[in-house]
Amino acid sequence: MGAVRLKLRLGELLVKRGLVSLEQIEEALKIQATTGKRLGDILVERGYITREALEGVLEEYKASAEANGAVSKADEVDHTLAKLFPEKLARMFKVVPLKMENGTLLVASPDVLDISTLDYIRFATGHNVKVILTTEAFVESVIDRLYSPQLDILKDVFEEAEMESVEVLSEEEQELTFGEDLAHEAPVIRLVNYIIADALSKRASDIHMEPYEKRFRVRFRIDGVLYDQMDVPLRLKEAVVARVKIMSSLDIMERRIPQDGRIKVRIKGKEVDLRVSTVPTVFGEKVVMRLLERSGLVFDLTQLGFEEEQLKVFVEATEKPYGMVLITGPTGSGKTTTLYSALIRLNSPEVNIMTVEDPVEYNFEGINQVQIKEDIGLTFASALRAFLRQDPDIILVGEIRDMETADIAIKAALTGHLVFSTLHTNDAPSTVTRLVDMGVEPFLVASSLNMVVAQRLVRKICANCRKEYHPPPSLLERLGLEREEGTFYKGEGCQACNGTGYKGRIALYEVMPMSKRIMTMVVERVTADHVRQVALEEGMATLREVGIRKAREGVTTLEEVMRVTT
Repeated sequence: MGAVRLKLRLGELLVKRGLVSLEQIEEALKIQATTGKRLGDILVERGYITREALEGVLEEYKASAEANGAVSKADEVDHTLAKLFPEKLARMFKVVPLKMENGTLLVASPDVLDISTLDYIRFATGHNVKVILTTEAFVESVIDRLYSPQLDILKDVFEEAEMESVEVLSEEEQELTFGEDLAHEAPVIRLVNYIIADALSKRASDIHMEPYEKRFRVRFRIDGVLYDQMDVPLRLKEAVVARVKIMSSLDIMERRIPQDGRIKVRIKGKEVDLRVSTVPTVFGEKVVMRLLERSGLVFDLTQLGFEEEQLKVFVEATEKPYGMVLITGPTGSGKTTTLYSALIRLNSPEVNIMTVEDPVEYNFEGINQVQIKEDIGLTFASALRAFLRQDPDIILVGEIRDMETADIAIKAALTGHLVFSTLHTNDAPSTVTRLVDMGVEPFLVASSLNMVVAQRLVRKICANCRKEYHPPPSLLERLGLEREEGTFYKGEGCQACNGTGYKGRIALYEVMPMSKRIMTMVVERVTADHVRQVALEEGMATLREVGIRKAREGVTTLEEVMRVTT
């Protein structure tokens, strides 16, 4: 019957049921070889089993044999039974539903089920149960088919040829081992292509492929939040990972250590870069792909989220011929986009712009970009030293990670160069004290800094389903707002935003120019709290204040403001 081929003979079935021993079966088979009698009759005659017990097992054996034509393939199983027969039940007992027959649920199992298990299934489903014997492979294939409905969607997509064409622009041939030999098969190639194209269409920034003991999950990060997308059948896990590694020119034979690579593909005529990272976990390799799709990004300072006054003072700081501008915030807060936007605005034939990054995410004409390679000694600090011999006007240092890099960057800012960089701190005022804590002399910090900008990204309310709403009093209280204070908005969820109520992101900025008062306080080694107090007195708007204003304007929600400013 194809996948549902009976593997158990009658003797094996009787032994599994505990009705006879293996030795008794072997003895009966010897007698059968000389007499030609039926095995069951011999066992009854020898007193090893009663006629009633034998007939019960024969009935079960017959039912399995008659089921030979019932369901021949996993995709012929009645998918509506997934609601009746929970996945947890199927995996717990290795039993799968096949179809309903006159009010009786026909199920398949590779094992003979005991009475208590049958009773449990009857209770859980509310139906009488008829069991047929099958192979474990068939049970696994039915579980994949029943409880991974996305596969049916993919199948329809493949068959109707509606999938976006994904052309891999560079790919290496590699020898494949068992389990990975499907990596060059059309279904696996099309599945990986589908995942990439789907992620791009949904504006995802990252694709996560995560192996677990009983599932292989795919998630997309959209507007900073991860969402489940599908479960890939476990049997395809190695093939899918191998396919990604082949596309990114990674060593598919090496599964013990992390690897990093890149993929360049063309979708709808647009070239898209994907930065690939693999990490070995206890259940296999986890893959993360960062989508670097430039056409969807905005490198325009006026479109990032700066308030009018903030943008004015930021532009003034970046137009000075020397000094340092620091952008601070956690990973994924949009610092790189802000820096690139500033550099693009300053990019002209009259200036020499040099950057050292880890990694270089986007390439720009007219900007000299360097990728650090620590394994050969090309670090932020060593690149920065080399830059100073390259007649630069503007320098971008991807991140100030240590005292050495901070010292060189600050001295460059003091010797006629405009320097941009990033630092990981919670807000703008604490950045200046962080540099002092790293070992930089306070007078150097005060003399070199033009401005510090802190930023966060919040999700924007979907314009298609935005509605007024009244935030819960507890949220208003936590944000220091009165209960009846103004009108706020949220998205109800629609097809345009995939039901999330959000579409796109915008930055919140906290802009702190280095005034004379603040410079004096830095030299005097005052605390970050004191610096913050003076900055507020001089008109600095905090991240939370800016966020609340954007919530009143209907740009984002108070929940988002609370999430990123707590």
